[in-house]
Amino acid sequence: MTSSRTKAVGDRRGYAPASRTATLLTSCLAVCLAQIALAMPATLNGLFQGSLHPVGSQLTWISDAFLLPVTVLELTFGVLGDLFGRKRLLVGGAGLLAVGEVVAATAVGVPQLWAGQLLGGLGAAALFPTTLAMVAAGTHTPRDRARGIAVWTASLSTGGFIAPVLGGISGTYGSWKLSFVIVAALALVTALVCWLVAEDSSSPEGRSLDWGGQITILIGLFALLYAVIQGPTDGWGSRPVIGAFVVAAVFLVLFVFAEHRARTPLLRLDLFRNRAFTIVSIITVVGMFSFLGTAYATSIRIGVIQHQSPLRTSVAFVLLGGFSLVLTPLISRLLERANPRWLLSGGLLLMAAGDFWMASLHVRETSLGAYLAPLGLAGIGYAFSIASLTAVAVNTVPIRYAGMASASTSLLRDFGFTLGPALIGAVALGHAASAFRSHLSASSLDPAVKSTATEVARAGGPLAVNSVPPDSAPGQAIALARDALGRGYSLGYVVCGTAALVSCLLAVSALRGGWKDTPHTGESLAAGTPAAAAPEPR
Repeated sequence: MTSSRTKAVGDRRGYAPASRTATLLTSCLAVCLAQIALAMPATLNGLFQGSLHPVGSQLTWISDAFLLPVTVLELTFGVLGDLFGRKRLLVGGAGLLAVGEVVAATAVGVPQLWAGQLLGGLGAAALFPTTLAMVAAGTHTPRDRARGIAVWTASLSTGGFIAPVLGGISGTYGSWKLSFVIVAALALVTALVCWLVAEDSSSPEGRSLDWGGQITILIGLFALLYAVIQGPTDGWGSRPVIGAFVVAAVFLVLFVFAEHRARTPLLRLDLFRNRAFTIVSIITVVGMFSFLGTAYATSIRIGVIQHQSPLRTSVAFVLLGGFSLVLTPLISRLLERANPRWLLSGGLLLMAAGDFWMASLHVRETSLGAYLAPLGLAGIGYAFSIASLTAVAVNTVPIRYAGMASASTSLLRDFGFTLGPALIGAVALGHAASAFRSHLSASSLDPAVKSTATEVARAGGPLAVNSVPPDSAPGQAIALARDALGRGYSLGYVVCGTAALVSCLLAVSALRGGWKDTPHTGESLAAGTPAAAAPEPR
């Protein structure tokens, strides 16, 4: 075990050259793993539907079961690494992610898949901040740190690129379970490599856990997501949904009170006194909701509604996430020379254009060629937007608050990501259910077929009708269900496009003034958030 003296030296002056290189490589391997685990299931939604037959909102929970712990716990894990040693979190996070992938790979039902995703999300929540903090602790000059962050960012983007390809190939030529097995094996290898070669570090001075903030935001966000996701299934006026909204409101208010009283708050609320930072925060939540909502709608449209293979679905995700890797050198140079506000607003405008284009495509359009341009626009727009957000955020506050601004932006960005599947699933499924009932009632189908299809839809919504055998009685209503789902998810694209357009207009109209370079200090990076180094399709 590394001595306390070695830890202190590592944090203060950087590791020895050999240890520094090994730690950087293991950190990059770990964050690439976490991104693969986060992004890969999106290509497999069609297989989940065909194998486990999730009904109503159950499919949405598969995505958000992973995203929720990443959203609410990664900042806490950053503090834990500072207090107790980052190597432990690196090894433990990779190990926990491996356990989650094994649980998911052996799932015989949707609840077990949720449990595996939740465990995997806990592991990823530990890896994202810990890896960046270890890169910061292992570099001792601004130039070295910039290079380290660039490599870390490239590894994050690489994970987002590998994930759909890995999921598409293993899902098409094997099974969705094989996909999770492969990630579990990668996680075990990563845990072993980190344990053998990574150097430990910590920086406990002035760091402590904000239990009040963590508990209240965990309950508040979970209740909010539950209400939004379950609304179309249980009914917006049902007691569980109304109760969840009430619980969310109460605990989010308690979170604000807890943060005002905390000595080291999870989220620095005083930053929001800065008008520009508040605007950036709104853009972060709304813009990133737009992106992941787009990704989720695309996954459902291609994989679940159209029943196309995971390999074909993966092409769409390469278009959405791959540009973050390809364009990183260009965007980095542009950020040095141009006002990041214009890069941000331009990226958001491209995202909006791609969404509105996707909304215009009929659900029966299954040619991947038809998706190349709109999804390419959205992917390029996302690459510019996510790379610009942190630059804009840290430049709206004094340099001494850069680390706090990055941490807050990370939390808000991940919240926007988590809202994407939740809100788009709720909007699309709610609209599709209403359209299906209306069209089924007005159709010329046999009354017995209508009755059977109505029962199937009552149990699982139009998605369930769309998945029945075509030669069965309710199978005669598949075309109606598919058209209704197409309209529902087209509305989802419109919502995403509108969110991106509103964010673009807000960036253009409300973010003004000059900008200056704001180099990160070792302290601000070690405070623990991956927001300081975008881009990433999380």
